[in-house]
Amino acid sequence: DLQLLGIGTDGHIGFNEPCSSLASRTRIKTLTEQTRIDNARFFDDDIQQVPHHVITQGIGTILDARHPILLATGEGKADAVAQTVEGPVASIVPASALQLHPHATVVVDEAAASKLKLADYFRATYSAKPQWQGL
Repeated sequence: DLQLLGIGTDGHIGFNEPCSSLASRTRIKTLTEQTRIDNARFFDDDIQQVPHHVITQGIGTILDARHPILLATGEGKADAVAQTVEGPVASIVPASALQLHPHATVVVDEAAASKLKLADYFRATYSAKPQWQGL
């Protein structure tokens, strides 16, 4: 029912790297060098320990959730957030597929929102949202 997601600096969700099929299902994926570098912090900052392959839910699988929630913090995620929310739906930014979901929620801090052209619009619509509607 609930899919909690982070986003990579290149716009990937789960480990669906850029150009992953937007209809993909759970499968084995090969990680890009950038993703391995970004995740080295979880492996004592030793990229040699970071796996080259992972099992991930595909984008199609993620979109089956009743409510996907994407969380992003920090300026390093600002480009990816802007492309996800305001850019075209494209496999080069896998997270952009969330635009196709009827109930996806994106939660960001000010730094991650800093490249959104329509940030004021998003703030206004969120603040005007009826309480009964929930997230």
